[in-house]
Amino acid sequence: MNQYLQEKKLEFDKVIEFFRKDISSLRTGRANVAMLDGITVEAYGIKNPLVSVGNISTTDAKSIVITPWDKGVLKDVEKAIMEANLGLGIVNEGDKIRLTVSPMTEEVRKELVKKLNEKNEHAKVSARGIREIIKKSIEEAEKDGAISEDDSERFMKEMDEEVKKINDELKGIRDKKEAEIMTI
Repeated sequence: MNQYLQEKKLEFDKVIEFFRKDISSLRTGRANVAMLDGITVEAYGIKNPLVSVGNISTTDAKSIVITPWDKGVLKDVEKAIMEANLGLGIVNEGDKIRLTVSPMTEEVRKELVKKLNEKNEHAKVSARGIREIIKKSIEEAEKDGAISEDDSERFMKEMDEEVKKINDELKGIRDKKEAEIMTI
């Protein structure tokens, strides 16, 4: 792998990791604690990630239970989940909150797949942006005489192969998530 591609390899990895994390919050037909990742709770005068104010677990395929460490923040947790508008049933049981994942309609599933495709396209655009930076670096190096024309062509080919691998990996992740969303 050439040095220009090597320098940006970590950025490509970040694109893939961000895409994985970004789509983990998309609902599937099953309860998943990752659905709650972006929720922050106003507690103790500051915003805290939901995970930092209590224990979150799935009890079965359709339920998530949140047990705050401090019962005083129970109402704040409930309010934060309601404001997140995730389409979950919320039941305050006094010492914990039970969330139920309702079955999704075909229309909702198709809407989620549309969101998934948008997120996938955003990740591909990010990868193309990194590709353009590498391409410019290679072109400048050739122009300055740091590398030969043959090296430049070889580096460009390596770069295109790497971007194709990244796009294939993103597509694989997307296809797997789509299957999860569409499974009833």
